[in-house]
Amino acid sequence: MNMLVDGEWRTDAREYTDASGEFDRQESRFRDWLDGGVAAAGEPPESSEFAPESGRYHLYICRACPWAHRAAMVRRLRGLQDEISISLVQPERYDQGWEFSDDHPDPLYGYDYLREVYVDADPEYTGRVTVPVLWDEQEETIVNNESSEIMRMLDTAFDGNGVSLYPEALRGEIDEIVDAIYEPINNGVYRAGFAGTQAAYEAAVDDLFDALDHWEGVLADQRYLAGDGDRLTLADVAMFATLVRFDHVYHTHFKCNRRAIHEYPNLWGYTKDLYQTPGIAETVNMDQITRHYYGSHADINPKRIVAVGPEIDFTEPHGRDELAGEPPLPQ
Repeated sequence: MNMLVDGEWRTDAREYTDASGEFDRQESRFRDWLDGGVAAAGEPPESSEFAPESGRYHLYICRACPWAHRAAMVRRLRGLQDEISISLVQPERYDQGWEFSDDHPDPLYGYDYLREVYVDADPEYTGRVTVPVLWDEQEETIVNNESSEIMRMLDTAFDGNGVSLYPEALRGEIDEIVDAIYEPINNGVYRAGFAGTQAAYEAAVDDLFDALDHWEGVLADQRYLAGDGDRLTLADVAMFATLVRFDHVYHTHFKCNRRAIHEYPNLWGYTKDLYQTPGIAETVNMDQITRHYYGSHADINPKRIVAVGPEIDFTEPHGRDELAGEPPLPQ
């Protein structure tokens, strides 16, 4: 695994898997909060030095990464394009980690690598260099690099356009759903793809498809995941980031091939419904998604050949209109 150790870049620091062959995801290290942002239901963080000021913050993302995609979707759905600037790294990630390029330059400092941003924030930083990164241009430091927390902050710390993805009455349930889908689905595809043993792989696949089968049943009678299913929330954002990538990369590249999402009537209709929600499609770049996964994981795909399929259409009718609920209309 490539990571920073005491501020120095290392390509031999540790493996992806633990002793039993199970994928071992490191926790994010920068966990500060924007003042006024809600951390979780009933647990507002203490007042912080990071005031939610327009133009003060920058979001570093990769279009390929599902965790960064969460933050990009919330920024767009909440109408924060003029409040928070955004920039991309290259979709492929090699030995030097996330890179900037002529196509995707660093607009703040002209750096070559995202790791330089991390070292600016903490010259002795030890850990992975990940996206998304919420950067404070005033203090010149990283506020947070944990996607689930950035989602909540972007929804609750800024006024935005009036759309609420984390309404107070549903926060407890949204948190429960986000937690419930994280390990078997959001992280489950990685547990399968990076498994080091057959047993670890099969356990991850079993967990993944048990969870997908469960939510297929839930979505038979409701349009969205939380409450009465009549409004889109952060729970749907978290689920969509995995589902939209599933058939193109997780099914084949990560061997999650028991079924494809387009073979689930309700999950497939739900995925298309969310994709067609105003503002969402523009945050999806399937070219960068496939280039990243097939091109970045040489241990899984040594020749880095990018799969050409499947041929599926996210814009075809989704058939979810008869269920209660209307998609938000971001400005």
